[in-house]
Amino acid sequence: MSSFKQYNFQTFIMDAIDKLGFRSPTPIQEKMIPMVQRKQSAIGQSQTGTGKTHSYLLPLINEVNSERLEVQVVITAPTRELAKQIHQEVKLLTENTSLTSKVFVGGTDKQRTIEKLKQQPQIVVGTPGRINDLAKEQALQVYTAQAIVIDEADLMLEMGFLEDVDQIASRMKDDLQIYVFSATIPEKLKPFLKKYMENPQYAHIEPKQIQAENIEFVLVPQKSRSREHVLLDTLNAINPYLAIVFTNTKSKADDVADFLLSKGLKTGRIHGGLSPRERNKMMKQVRDLEYQYIVATDLAARGIDIPGVSHIINFELPEDLDFFIHRVGRTARAGHSGTAITIYEPSDEDAIAQIEKKGIKFSHQEVKAGEWVVLNDRHKRSSRPKGENEIDKKAKSLIRKPKKVKPGYKKKMNYKMEQVKKKERRKNRRNNS
Repeated sequence: MSSFKQYNFQTFIMDAIDKLGFRSPTPIQEKMIPMVQRKQSAIGQSQTGTGKTHSYLLPLINEVNSERLEVQVVITAPTRELAKQIHQEVKLLTENTSLTSKVFVGGTDKQRTIEKLKQQPQIVVGTPGRINDLAKEQALQVYTAQAIVIDEADLMLEMGFLEDVDQIASRMKDDLQIYVFSATIPEKLKPFLKKYMENPQYAHIEPKQIQAENIEFVLVPQKSRSREHVLLDTLNAINPYLAIVFTNTKSKADDVADFLLSKGLKTGRIHGGLSPRERNKMMKQVRDLEYQYIVATDLAARGIDIPGVSHIINFELPEDLDFFIHRVGRTARAGHSGTAITIYEPSDEDAIAQIEKKGIKFSHQEVKAGEWVVLNDRHKRSSRPKGENEIDKKAKSLIRKPKKVKPGYKKKMNYKMEQVKKKERRKNRRNNS
């Protein structure tokens, strides 16, 4: 078993590792730590819960010079909650040292923050907007830093923060070390990476298999109804402790949340369109159990820990299927069990097949009259012999419902249709033999 001793960290880092109970590096740490130690810019792609935060914190903090009273490391995160979580880890690693760190996020008094910056912190953690504001005011001297971390870069892109990150990086050294972490690398992120990273190293850790034994996976067909009404019936049938309903866009999250509120359900919302103040208030209300339902975009699938989630509902499948793993990972935490329900239509079949290849087994159910009903295996239709659908169509076209119906007409129609089908099957067998 490999250990952290191979990295020759300073004593205070090794003490902190022992205190945190880390026994050996995770796969992302094994790949990233040597790159950071070699001062190579790198891109780390891994899901939440793989230890990526410490894959950059350990080697970067290890290199901070306690005698230089200036900014040496800048860490950016897309949300206040995530920035505060990262800063907590920084404080744990540096608590027995003279190293200084500060967290800068929106929703706080900017002027008071500026007044406190007469002495520069050595480690800066924060949201891009607030760090950029302080840098523009020349209150925070980011130009002295030798490294910047861009955590959850794809969410930075989605929330429109990449421009702020760009402005922060443009104020820094030419030989800046850049470490980008992202669960996915969207096309729109690539121009930014190309601008600042020349031949970066790359570490990709494949998403872990879901702990399927703790999660029940359910597929619910939309059929001819609106997705909103299928969702409403589903939520009423499960009566969850706390359910997160995932949508793909902010506008759809608002539409769904408004619909559920109009039906009398205690519903909150979390997405990048909320102001920092609104999001802070929402997170407090969620933790105080003021809501039974939360409608969210994938912002809530990463970085933000919401305790007590009993159910995940995919109102729509994510465009990037890695996010399915992130979403359902919000339930069945800390040894608890959970349920992940996905509303689907026939056009989602290919995506569902890809998810099934990850080892996930779905049950096929729907809600009728407030009760769960198990449906036939959805693969059953596709396993019928080729040509059966054409035979059905032909039989239906030849045997029409009579204009004047008499008792027992359905039985006679079915008999005639079966005769036509038998005839067509015999014909097919002859043609194929």
